[in-house]
Amino acid sequence: MSKVYVYDEGDCDPKKCTARKMVRFHLATELPRLRAAPYGVLVLDPFAQRAISHEDGARAREHGILVMDLSWENIERFPKVRGGAHRALPYLLAANPVNWGKPLRLTSAEAVAAALYIVGEEGQAREVLSKFTWGGQFLALNREPLERYAAARTSQEVVQVQWDYCPPPEGGGRDEG
Repeated sequence: MSKVYVYDEGDCDPKKCTARKMVRFHLATELPRLRAAPYGVLVLDPFAQRAISHEDGARAREHGILVMDLSWENIERFPKVRGGAHRALPYLLAANPVNWGKPLRLTSAEAVAAALYIVGEEGQAREVLSKFTWGGQFLALNREPLERYAAARTSQEVVQVQWDYCPPPEGGGRDEG
């Protein structure tokens, strides 16, 4: 089981905030500041050069997973966590009511659940999603890609699988290593 950490910038509606709900249900620990993040933590970062993969499982179990709860409008100011291993999630569709069906517009809970699923913590991913009425829909909507990402051993393999769902942009994409 992996420890889950949340850093909340307070950008979203508290009634709809999935990060706060994870904390409320003791599925995550809120960090008062980024410097409180454990050294070596796996940071979910949409701008990371490497994709999360099964090879990150030991790091997730030893140091935990950190999700940053930021508004999509402020995502360009994504903070760096010193001593953290930044990883991007591969192509997935949101199932939350606000962004249903939109690629890569995941809530904090969806991002955490996807990361847990990919690193081999499927049961914990299901537990996180069980607190949301739409949680099961996220797994149903992304069942095939999540299974394939979880079966991929390396970041490069995850990126290769991703292109089956979303072709790479002209001139390549993120570093595959």
